Amino acid sequence: MSWSCPLCHAPLTRSGNSYCCPHRHQFDMAKEGYVNLLPVQHKRSRDPGDSAEMMQARRAFLDAGHYQPLRDAICAKLDEIKPAQLLDIGCGEGYYTHAFAEIAGHTWGLDVAKNAIRAGAKRYANVDFCVASSQRLPFEDNCMDVVVRIYAPCNPEELARVVKPGGWVITVTPGPRHLVELKGLIYDEVQLHAPHSETLPGFTLQTHDALAYPMQLSGAEAVTLLQMTPFAWRAKPDVWETLKGQEHFDCQTDFAIHAWQRSED
Repeated sequence: MSWSCPLCHAPLTRSGNSYCCPHRHQFDMAKEGYVNLLPVQHKRSRDPGDSAEMMQARRAFLDAGHYQPLRDAICAKLDEIKPAQLLDIGCGEGYYTHAFAEIAGHTWGLDVAKNAIRAGAKRYANVDFCVASSQRLPFEDNCMDVVVRIYAPCNPEELARVVKPGGWVITVTPGPRHLVELKGLIYDEVQLHAPHSETLPGFTLQTHDALAYPMQLSGAEAVTLLQMTPFAWRAKPDVWETLKGQEHFDCQTDFAIHAWQRSED
């Protein structure tokens, strides 16, 4: 199996350092080994995704092991399934993806951020990386045994299209008290995350697991964590300064891990 053309959905065939479809749409491989399958007309901004600075900060935070229990929990589920083909949507620089590749037969990593994909491709040779939109997955129908989606948005119709009958989607979303201490610095009244309410047409929710544990962070790590959250833009300058000056910042995680199975049809 290989990529499919993001413009016409025909299969892409590799020739040298390029991928081409029967309609002569061509996509060149970067020197780092990834392929950019995000046409200009599919971009929502000039340079979508996180900046290089944000990507590097996130990498340092993840490499410190703060989210390793989450990675281990997903790997345990994958070890039960033993997928031959796995896609990680919103893979970033590949912190989770390369661990999945130790279990899956063939692992693909997709993200809209070129900086993150470039870094991942340079670091992890056991993953096929691409820059692409999660709204238009560049893969053929019924080709994936497992799709992993950690926080990343995706078109549910695309999930139903690319996952094999009987295959799986594993999603991670924030639990009610995820990063509640961090939110307490930003909001006058902290609202807990709403209970899970997602549905995936064509899939049945088979398991729902909660994972929660405390983290003790340095001030710099707390700043990086805030940068990684969707509520960073609400943080006033004094919040950033307060975090930077902290010797220790205690913060709890609360993850909801869902395993969905596609119906056999």
